[in-house]
Parts: sequence; structure tokens; C-alpha cells
Amino acid sequence: MTPNGEQMATDPVCGMSVDQHAGKPSYAYEGETYHFCSQKCHDKFERDPYFYLSGNHKKQQKSAAKGTQYTCPMHPEIVQDHPGDCPKCGMALEPMGIPSGDEGPNEELVDFTRRFWVSTALALPLLILTMGEMVGLPFEDWIGAQLFTWIQLVLASPVVLWAAFPFFKRGWSSILNRSPNMWTLISLGVLAAYGFSVVATLFPGSFPPSFQTDAGTVPVYYEAAAVIIALVFLGQVLELRAREQTGSAIKALLDLAPKTARRINPDGTEKDVPLENILKGDKLRVRPGDSVPVDGIVLDGRSSVDESMISGEPVPVEKTDGDKLTGGTLNRNGSLIMQAELVGADTTLSKIVEMVASAQRSRAPIQGLADKVAAWFVPAVVIIAILAFGLWAAFGPSPAMIHAIVAAVSVLIIACPCALGLATPMSIMTATGRGAMAGVLIRDAEALERFAAVDILVVDKTGTLTEGKPKLTDVIALSDGGEDELLTLAAALEKGSEHPLAEAIVAGAQARELRIPEATDFDAVTGKGVQGQVMNKAVALGNRAMMEHLSIDISKLESQAADMQNDGKTVMYIAHGDELSGIVAVADPIKETTQEAIKALHKLGIKIIMATGDNERTAKAVARRLGIDDVKADVLPADKKALIEELRENGHQIAMAGDGVNDAPALAAADVGIAMGTGADVAVESAGVTLVKGDLNGIVRARKLATGTIRNIKQNLFFAFAYNGAGIPIAAGILYPFTGTLLSPMIAAAAMSLSSVSVISNALQLRTIKLG
Repeated sequence: MTPNGEQMATDPVCGMSVDQHAGKPSYAYEGETYHFCSQKCHDKFERDPYFYLSGNHKKQQKSAAKGTQYTCPMHPEIVQDHPGDCPKCGMALEPMGIPSGDEGPNEELVDFTRRFWVSTALALPLLILTMGEMVGLPFEDWIGAQLFTWIQLVLASPVVLWAAFPFFKRGWSSILNRSPNMWTLISLGVLAAYGFSVVATLFPGSFPPSFQTDAGTVPVYYEAAAVIIALVFLGQVLELRAREQTGSAIKALLDLAPKTARRINPDGTEKDVPLENILKGDKLRVRPGDSVPVDGIVLDGRSSVDESMISGEPVPVEKTDGDKLTGGTLNRNGSLIMQAELVGADTTLSKIVEMVASAQRSRAPIQGLADKVAAWFVPAVVIIAILAFGLWAAFGPSPAMIHAIVAAVSVLIIACPCALGLATPMSIMTATGRGAMAGVLIRDAEALERFAAVDILVVDKTGTLTEGKPKLTDVIALSDGGEDELLTLAAALEKGSEHPLAEAIVAGAQARELRIPEATDFDAVTGKGVQGQVMNKAVALGNRAMMEHLSIDISKLESQAADMQNDGKTVMYIAHGDELSGIVAVADPIKETTQEAIKALHKLGIKIIMATGDNERTAKAVARRLGIDDVKADVLPADKKALIEELRENGHQIAMAGDGVNDAPALAAADVGIAMGTGADVAVESAGVTLVKGDLNGIVRARKLATGTIRNIKQNLFFAFAYNGAGIPIAAGILYPFTGTLLSPMIAAAAMSLSSVSVISNALQLRTIKLG
């Protein structure tokens, strides 16, 4: 704002001093004129004046200014603070962390695409010139052998010396770092073909007869060098595009969050403002058809919210006052007023994106096999190429040296282990993205691989198999006052307790619209129950042990209590004075999806054990109803951990599913911990797999994803090994006695690129894997 009579004003966005007569941007708002140091600050203010005038922008959470770290998509252990190439495989390093969604085009893809088109534009004429004689176009005879060779040199040189420069740079780096890779082989092969051709062009007389054809000329291989480079670029462009597709899941998740939110200001006005301006405590309006901007709770309104994009569940969830909302979910048909609770990097959606991005950079143990092979593979290929050269030079038909060079270059090119290096990372990147879209979050690739081998699933009961919200189911009264009086007495004793069973009794009384009196002389007897005075009457509520403690006969209702317990209900006796007044029963409803999910898990070869702190009779009743294989009741958190360790000692692969703080030790001890997304943060932190929606159907989806991914990786590795196993002998000339020809280096390059494309295509099939 500019005070009267002053020439300088303060920019309300950045706080800089601005000369109001210097032609800087200004903006009129509610009768005042504000001046800005730049158009950028002006535009920010125009979008949300209240945010800056209220001083909220000073509260805005900003992450610590850390330099961006870069890592290799193939070798995540390589991390540095600046862009560059991986010293192990030569790939361009990628930025770590959550993508912002507006990074722009992939610079490497843009550069390689340009180099590919230049290479192709020059390689095609070369190919036509050299292959013309095969289709009745003898260009060499028409223009003369010497000019014909010089034209090839002119066409090939830009391809080799400019377009292929990134390849040679990576190949040289691999030698300096003593980490031979595909770029080592490509560099050697192309330089051998091009270097030989240049010498043959400039100094043809220096070659002995063994290098010459029957016509006395020395063959050149410019077209092989140029076409190889063009084909390698084709493979690289396809790979980079496929890698972008594997990140489509992250992009889709980022797109779930709207760019703006409709904030209700303290004066009652409403305005659509940038999402980053929303702070904890802000009141927001979510209109029908809008995405929920941040995590929070409903203050007013009723609507159904589609949570399928982050939970995998297609059925909309009804939301009303007090219900939680998750940023990125879609409001269907009603208007909601919400209060922001978690914003920025703290939202559920941001944490999901971070977990997916981290998982995509992780390595599966099965990748170790490819790494071990690659460690000796490249040196072995170089040795094979040298041997092929020597054998052809010594024993091959005339011109022996030409045959030797062709065989050696073909071996180097066809054996490039790019398909081997892509086999595992491409599958992991695709699978973790697919899982995120189905509500299955994978912490790292190792968890995914381990889960594919799991044969026993240990589950907690409360909150995992059941809703975790007990409800009052039965009231049986012996006293003349009937059920309402009995429930009133029980609710009065439990009114001040936060125990889930107590809350269920109080909620049951409130549902009957009973007036709940205050209890006095309250006393909780550990492990037994509670007692006190209600309306000047001595009342006790508890289990069998509580009644025995008070010497109260429960025989009248003992058989009915046993039947209820056999149905999975928790029974509590109520005594009035020294006589039994009745019983109340509470049950934690089993989730609707649990039974079908257990059947599906059995079909997938998983045995299910329920480990719960509940009493044995209740636990067995639930297990019997659901078809669970084994039950461990009355167990403490340490007992769950011991159970998992015992099962592992017996040779089993164990997954543990739970949602509470008490499950964290067992989740950490299991081969794979599975946290239900509705549970405690410590449970989520201890798990390798997190289910956004807390039911067993998510475990079914996770199992199908894990087994499908490992199957896909094995297919890729088999194809890569089989390709190299068959390709190298063919390139070396093993078929020459039968066909009379050697494999052209160009055909070798095409086969090498085709192998990479095949592996990429197979990995991308995981995007459509059926998990339902």
C-alpha cells in the first residue's frame, strides 16, 4: 500500500521497497493501491490478495532449501548433487524426490530424438547407396569407386563424430570407472567400423592383400557405423519414452490434486486461490464435481465422495459432519464445507507420491543376478570378439581380414547387455505405479519380491478383519426395569471411558435416546471391569472374573452368554447390589469384504493365521465364520513377534497385516509387513506394503501385483539371456558353413535394439494387469 505523500511503497508479496513512480506494476484492491517490484509478485497478489494482506504468506510452510539430488534409474546407489551420467551404466541421472508436475520435457529425450532424426536422415542415403547394387542400382559403377567412398565418408562423419558423441562419452567413462557396459561395446564396435573405413579411404594402398577383395579394393563400413548409431538411438528414444510412461502413475496421482481451492475467508467472502496458499485451519468449500484439495474434516454438508483413485475401491463413500476427507478424492453430488488439517507435503496424496517415487528407484534382489552377469559379461564379449577376429583372420576365406572385422564388430554390437539391464528396473517402475493406482503402495522393490514368495499371512483381528468400531448388539435384563434401565446403568459407568467397548455401550444408549446419569465412587478393577454408584445404587459391570470377585451368581445367564461368545461377541455382566441384573453384548462387525478376500487369498496359495489379543472363544468364533486356518488368541505384541519368528524358523515366508501401534513390532519382524492405511502412523512406517483402504482385498491386489511382477521380470531376464546366448555365436559366424554369409553389423544392431524394445514392451504390460 502507498501512504499519501510518500514516493516509496512496500511490495506486499516479497516486502521489497518499490518506487511508485518507477513504472512498476500496481493493483487496486478495496479502495487501496498496491505497488509491486515485478509482474510476478503482482500476479501472485491478484490471485489471492487476502493471503498476503493477512500475513498468512509468512506462515506458509516451506521445505528446507536442499539442493536437488540426482540418481541413476538403473543404479539407485549412485547419488550426486548435480546432473550427469551414471559412472556404472552411462544413463543420464534423474532428479530425486517428488516431481513438481511442471518440469517440462525430458531434455535427454529431446536431445536423443534430434540426434536420432539426424542419424536416420544421413544413414538412409548411405544404406541406399551401398545396397543399391542388390536391387539393380550400381551407384558405385555410375559415379566411380573413389567418389563413391568419399560420399560415404561425408555422410557418415556427422553421424559418428556429432550424433554419437554421447555414446562415446559414456563408453570412455565406463573405461575410466572400470565399469564396462553396453556403451563400451557400442563404442568399440562403431569406432572399429568407422576407423577402419577412414583409413581404407585415406590410405587404401597401405593394406595387404588379405584386406582386399578380388577386385583389389578395400571394403568400407560407413553404412554399418551410421546405421548402428541410428538404431541405437531408436532403441534409446523408445526406452526413454517408455520410462516416461512408467511415471504416468505418478503424474496421474499428482493430477488428482486440483491447482486451486475455494477458500472461505473470515469475512465470509469466497475466492478460488492457488492450492499452495492453503494453510492448516483454513475453511474451504468443495462444490459438486470438485476434487477435494487437501486432507481435512467436514464441517458442514453431506455428499458422496469417490475415493477410488487412491483406494482402488469403486463404491463412493458417504461423508457428513466430522468425517475425514482425503485430498485428491472426487466430491460427487453435494456441497461440503471442510477445514484443512494436512497441507502441502503432509497430505496423504503427497505421501503416496513420495512412496511411489522412492519405490521406483529401489532395487529388487533378483536384480543381483543381472548385476553378477553384467560384471563379467562385457569383458567376456570383448574376449569373444577378439577370438572371432583371430580365428577368421587365420582360417577364414579371402578376404580373411574383412571377414574377421565383420565378425568382431557384429559380436560387439549384438551382445550389448541393454536388455539385461532393463529387465528388472522397467518392471519395478511399471508395477509400483500400477499398484499406486489400485491403492497398493510398495515401499521398495524388495518388499514386492518377498511378497511374491509369502506362504503364510498373519492378521490382527480388530481393524483388519473387523471394522475396529464395536457396536452394541444385545441387552438381556433380569430386573423389572427392563432393557432401558439396564443399559442406562451400564452407560453411566462407562460414560467417562475411552475404551472402544465402553464407547459402544454409551453409543447404544444414546441411540435409544436414554438419559445417562452421572456415576460416583467410580472404580476400575484391572482386567475385570468397573463399579460405582449410579442414582444411589451400587452397580458393577464386567466379565466373569468381576462377578466372581463380587461373589455374584451368574448361572441364570451363563449359557446365553456362552452362546453369544461363540458368535464372536464380547459379553459383560451387570450386577445391581449383590444380584445379577443382566448382560450386555458388544461385537466388532466383520468387514463386508473380509470373507471373499480370505477365499481369494487361499486360492493364491496363502495360509491365514489370526493373532489377536481377544479371548480364545471370541477369536475362534470369528475364525470359524471366516474360514481362517489357525488362531492365536490372548496374544501380546511381543507374542505376535515371537510367532512370526517361530514360523520363519520353520521355513515359511511370512507377511503380517495390522493397523495399530501394537502391531508395529510384528510388522517389522515379518518378511513383509502390510499396514492398513486406516491405521496408526507407526504401523505404516514399519510396513513394506501399505494399503490405502484398510481391508483384505488390498492384500489380494498386492499379492497379484507381486506375483505378476516377478513373473514379468523372469520373462525379461530369460529373454535377455536367451537372446545373448543365441546372438553371440551367430554374430561370430557359426552359421557361415551353412549359409555362406556373415551376420551384418547392421542386422546385429537391429537385433540388439529389438531385444530392448521387447523387454520394454513386456514390462509395460504390467500397466494393465488385472488386480481385482
